Amino acid sequence: MTGAKTAVEWLASVAPDPESCRWEWERSAHGVALLPAGKVWDVLILPGDLGFPTLDVLTRILDQPGPVLVDFGDNRVGFFVPPGTAARWLGTGIRTAGRGTWIVVPYPGRATRGVRWLVAPDGSGTLTDPALLELAMHEAAAVAAVERDG
Repeated sequence: MTGAKTAVEWLASVAPDPESCRWEWERSAHGVALLPAGKVWDVLILPGDLGFPTLDVLTRILDQPGPVLVDFGDNRVGFFVPPGTAARWLGTGIRTAGRGTWIVVPYPGRATRGVRWLVAPDGSGTLTDPALLELAMHEAAAVAAVERDG
């Protein structure tokens, strides 16, 4: 099974009807599916001006962070984290998607015009550790403050 196919299976596993989800996803002109958060993963959604530098920090300290999405216009960056994280997260300006919420997820390995993967899932279930993500956010914010304030 290829990496993209494995990632599709992993993502579709959270859908109410995974088979129908895969069928629609693979044939949809838009290449996206609406999937429930909170079962296998939650998503922490950062503003783009913090999300991109945070991802830079994470990729320097991790071989492979968990999946990361970006929205159309690069305004929001979503980091896939363990389920339950959204319910416990406290942070100004950070949106969360957890149990009871749904997110738009692009088909792995296929270019789309809207939401796209910055780090595509590999199907193994790798997620970003929320404590490590928080530390990376602090470092990214500190570097931005130094650059801004001189």
